[in-house]
Amino acid sequence: MMNRGGPLVELRFMRWWPFGKRGRAIVEDSPHVKGTRMWLQELRSVCERNYQSPSAGQSLVREMQVEWTDANRRGDLDDMLLQGLDRRAFRLLRASAEEWIDWLDNEKFWEPGWKGGFETE
Repeated sequence: MMNRGGPLVELRFMRWWPFGKRGRAIVEDSPHVKGTRMWLQELRSVCERNYQSPSAGQSLVREMQVEWTDANRRGDLDDMLLQGLDRRAFRLLRASAEEWIDWLDNEKFWEPGWKGGFETE
């Protein structure tokens, strides 16, 4: 028998390698779907990075709303979470400079399940 290369090449031709690709089902689900806390943390970090410039923060919040809508259409973001994020964005986008800081400092505002004063939802 001719030497075709190193021992790994010979093993590949012998077809006994236990880690081969045999009819594996391709999984479409991504295990890296963001959870509620992750979406909220991203929103909060964008706002906190721009705490001195509410207008810059508000423009980034508007961009994030587009991302949320796209993620919702793809199925990465459920409807309830989208509503919660939109409620927060509404408050942040309408906030004055002083209100912006107040929202950033409000810990309940950043907790999952915050209803924005509408507890009956």
